[in-house]
Amino acid sequence: MAHAATAGENYITNGKSAMSWLGTLDHKRIALMYFVTVMLFFFIGGCFALLIRLKLFTPGLSLSLLGHTVTADIYNQFMTLHGTIMVFMVIIPGIPAVFGNFFLPIHIGAKDVAFPRLNLMSYYVFVTGAIIAFCALGFGGVDTGWTFYTPYSIRTYNGVIFMTLGAFVMGMSSILTGLNFIVTTHKLRAPGMTMNRMPLFVWAIYATAIIQVLATPILAITLLLLVAEKTLGIGIFDPKIGGDPVLFQHFFWFYSHPAVYIMILPAMGIISELISTFSRKVIFGYTAIAYSSLAIAAVSFFVWGHHLFVSGQSEWAGIIFSFITMLVGVPTAIKMFNWVATMYKGQVSLQSPMLYAIGFLFLFFIGGVTGIMLACVGFDVHVHDTYFVVAHFHYVMVGGTLMALMGAIFYWFPKMYGKMHNEVAAQISWLFIFLGFNVTFFPQFILGQLGMPRRYFDYLPEFQSLNRISTMGSWLIGTGFLIGLATVIHGLMFGKPAGNNPWGSRSLEWTTTSPPPTENFDKTPIITAGPYEYR
Repeated sequence: MAHAATAGENYITNGKSAMSWLGTLDHKRIALMYFVTVMLFFFIGGCFALLIRLKLFTPGLSLSLLGHTVTADIYNQFMTLHGTIMVFMVIIPGIPAVFGNFFLPIHIGAKDVAFPRLNLMSYYVFVTGAIIAFCALGFGGVDTGWTFYTPYSIRTYNGVIFMTLGAFVMGMSSILTGLNFIVTTHKLRAPGMTMNRMPLFVWAIYATAIIQVLATPILAITLLLLVAEKTLGIGIFDPKIGGDPVLFQHFFWFYSHPAVYIMILPAMGIISELISTFSRKVIFGYTAIAYSSLAIAAVSFFVWGHHLFVSGQSEWAGIIFSFITMLVGVPTAIKMFNWVATMYKGQVSLQSPMLYAIGFLFLFFIGGVTGIMLACVGFDVHVHDTYFVVAHFHYVMVGGTLMALMGAIFYWFPKMYGKMHNEVAAQISWLFIFLGFNVTFFPQFILGQLGMPRRYFDYLPEFQSLNRISTMGSWLIGTGFLIGLATVIHGLMFGKPAGNNPWGSRSLEWTTTSPPPTENFDKTPIITAGPYEYR
C-alpha cells in the first residue's frame, strides 16, 4: 500500500519501515540503495588493492593474511577480485545507478523514471549478479584477471563459471537501467524542457545509456559462450578443441572499450555541472559539449582493436584502429577546452566539489595524453602488458571517474540529505586522494617504460624504489577515502541544515526543497530558459 504523503514530507521521511525502502518505487530511494551497495563493494575492492600494493612493497616479500601465506595463486586471485569488483560493481554502475537515478528525473522536471518497477528490479538484478560472482570464492576462486582471457579461463577453476555468470547478470541490470534512462529522457521532460535545454549531466547519462543498451549484450553473449565451452566442451575459444582465443579478445573488447566510456561519460557530465556552478558562469559551448558526448559514444564502438596490436591482426587493421583511437580524442578535447574556457575569468570558488573537478581535469588530461601515446602502434608494442598501461588505465578510470564521483557526493550531499558536510574535512580528503593518486600511479609510467610487466607476483630488485613509492601512495589514497567516508557520516549525523541552494547553482534540481519531496516538485516546473539559466 502506498504511503500517503503529508505536508512538508520528503522522500526520506515518507515511510520509515524497512519494507518501505526495500520495496520502494521512488527513484531517489533506489539511488540511495545503490549508493550503499556500491560503496560496500568499493571498500572491498579497495582493500584488495591495498593488499596488492603491500605485497609489492619489496621483492620477495612474504605476506601473511589470516594465517595463510599470500602465494602467487592467491595474489592472482586478489588481482582478479580487485579488477572485477572495481570495474563491474563500482565504476560502471556507480555514477549512472546512483546519481543518474537520483537526479536525471529531477533535472528534466519529471516525477520519476519511466519504469519505476523496472528500476527497482534492476537494483535487485545487480545485487543478485554480485552475489553469484562472489560465490566463485567457494569454488576455488578465480585467478584469470578481470578480462577472463581464454584459453586459461576455460581450463582453470570452476569458480570462473560463477564469476562470469555474475558479470552476465550484472550486465542485465546495466541494460535495464540504460533503457529506463533513454525512455525517461525522451518521454518525461517537463513542459519547455527541450533536448537543447537539458543539463549536460542528462546528456552524459543519455549517451551512456545508449552504450549500455547496445554494447552490453555483446559481453553477455561472450560470457555465455565461455561458460558453454567450459561446461559442454564446445570449441569456440580454446584452440585445443578447434577454437580461437583471439576471437574472445575481439568480443570482449568490443564491449569493454565502450565500457570505458560507460565509466567516464557520466563523470564528464558531473564535471560540467561542478565547473559551471563553482565558476559562477554559464557553461562555455553547451551545444559542443552535449553533442560531443554522443560523438564519444558513437566512436567508442570502433576502437576496440587497439587492445590487439600484438595479437597478430593485420598491419592495416592496426593502422585503422590507431587512427580511430586518436580520433576519439577530438570530442574529448572539446570538453576539456570548454571546461577550461568556462573557468576563464570566472569567479572560481575552490570548495571541495570544485577541487575534485580540478583534480579530474589534471588527472584525466594525463590519462588522455598517455592514451594517445598508446594509440601509436610502435609505442604500444613497447609498453604492452607493462605498468605503463596500468598507470594509464587508473589515471582515466580512478583519476577520472572516482574523482568525479567524490565531487558529486560532496556537491549533491546537501540536496540529497538536506544537511551540509564539513567543508574543511572534505578538502583534506581531496588533498590526500589527489596527492596519493599521483604518488601511486605516476611512478608506474616509469616502471612500465623500464619494462616491468603488470600482474606479476614478484619483480626484479631494480624496480624496488619506484614500487615502494607507489605502495606508500596507496596508503595516502586509502586515508583520503576514509576521511571522505567519515565526513559523509559526520554530515549525516551532525550536519547543519543546508537550505535549498547552498552553492548558488542555476540548474533545476536546486529549485526544489532539500531533501526533495517524494514527487520531486510541489508542482511541475515550466521551463522557459536554457540550461543553467532558470532564475
